[in-house]
Amino acid sequence: MVRRSGDDRAWRIGTDAEVAWIASGTSEGRTITAAIPPMFEAYATVVLPHDAEAWDRHDRAILALLGEQSADQSWWLGYLDTGANDIVFPDAPKVTLYAGWHYVLVEAGAEQAATWRRSGPGPFWNGPLPDLMFPADHSWLLSTLWDDDWTCIGGPAELVSKFAGHPELETRLVALGEDATPPDHRAL
Repeated sequence: MVRRSGDDRAWRIGTDAEVAWIASGTSEGRTITAAIPPMFEAYATVVLPHDAEAWDRHDRAILALLGEQSADQSWWLGYLDTGANDIVFPDAPKVTLYAGWHYVLVEAGAEQAATWRRSGPGPFWNGPLPDLMFPADHSWLLSTLWDDDWTCIGGPAELVSKFAGHPELETRLVALGEDATPPDHRAL
C-alpha cells in the first residue's frame, strides 16, 4: 500500500486494482460506457460551465448530491495527468484508464475533492473537482474525460434524478447505447 502525506495526514494511493472494475467495463466510443461501466441503474451527462461563478455553484451542487449519497464512506479521487493540470501528488504512482490516460488515485473524501486541486488552465478544466470520483462501495461513478466539456455519471436512479432536477446543473439523462454527447457539444 502506497501512501503520500498531505494536509498533515497520510493518504492511500490507489492502484490498478481499485479501478479494474472501470477499466474492464468501459470501451472507446461516444456512448456513456466510454466513461462509465454498464452496471448502474441510471446515467447522465452534466455540462461543465465556462465561467468561474457558475463553476463554483456547479461544483458545490455536485459535491452536495454525492455527499448525500455516500457521506459515510471514503471516496476515491482521480486526478488526470494532462501535463497541465494539478494532480495533487505529482510523485505518486499512477493508474491507467480509458485510452491509456494516467491518473493519480487517492482515497479521501468530499472535503478533499473540493479543496485539493487548484484551478487549471481551462477552458474546460477550471474547477477544483477531481476528474474521476467514486465511493468505496462503487455505488456511483463520476468521470470527466480528458477532451470533453461535460462529466458523465452513473449511479442509483434516485441520485441521477437529483442531478437532472438540480437548478445549478445542466444535466441530460442518457441511456446505454445512446450517444452521450450533450446537444450542441462535440466529442473529440
